[in-house]
Amino acid sequence: MQVLTANNSFTEISIYRDPLWLRLALILTAVAFIVLFLCVPLILVLTEAFAKGFSSYWEALQRPEAISAIKLTLLTAFATVPLNTLFGLCAAWAITRFEFKGKSLLTTLIDLPFSVSPVISGLIFVLLFGAQGWFGEWLSAHDIKIIFAVPGIILATLFITFPFVARELIPLMQEMGYEEEEAAMSLGASGWTTFFKITLPNIKWGLLYGVLLCNARAMGEFGAVSVVSGHIRGLTNTLPLHIEVSYNEYDFVGAFASASILAGLAIVTLILKIVLEWKQQAATNTA
Repeated sequence: MQVLTANNSFTEISIYRDPLWLRLALILTAVAFIVLFLCVPLILVLTEAFAKGFSSYWEALQRPEAISAIKLTLLTAFATVPLNTLFGLCAAWAITRFEFKGKSLLTTLIDLPFSVSPVISGLIFVLLFGAQGWFGEWLSAHDIKIIFAVPGIILATLFITFPFVARELIPLMQEMGYEEEEAAMSLGASGWTTFFKITLPNIKWGLLYGVLLCNARAMGEFGAVSVVSGHIRGLTNTLPLHIEVSYNEYDFVGAFASASILAGLAIVTLILKIVLEWKQQAATNTA
């Protein structure tokens, strides 16, 4: 910060006057929280997973119910992430490029999964598509099963994860503005050409960041999926549900072996998150 002195010259002064002991205390507190709530649980998961050796660890992951849980988790992510990416792009484009009635309502609804408990959202799907739900009789008559089946798991996960891409793109596209897009279209570029040549390159790092967070949440979702899955072993148990079942049955090696997969996913997500944030910041500074 610069101030004007009596001799009309500018002098640099620091606006941060916190004493050294306070700065050290804050840093040590932050480090202690990270170690206690991040590093220690991660070390505990890995220690318990390999407590009986690598052979027991690998055997636990080779069980049919574990393989089924991994496959269902991947299927759920593969189904929900592309749909949420498409929704996020459409929602961000509509909110940042158009004025229409209900715009503020749409923005509020995008944040709804952040404020509603995942268990409540799962219960809503049960009330809609369950045997006694609003559409239950029609679904039963047409032999369509949603609750306690894979479609219900995908719907619940889709609801929980749909804000992530949109929430990353909306502020980014608002900051970007639309001058470049208008210039391209005034020169004869079509809408699709403008999107792929102008818009997408400018938002690609934010888009990838949102997709990354969406994928991590889709694979790790527990509350909503637990309500709609029915906990059918080998059929509707995703990886988080399989961990719970294994732990409750005192299969600690199996539970922590499966948990190590999600822990590994968390570490990879964290690394990619840092890389994408750096890329996005570099792109912003260059622009």
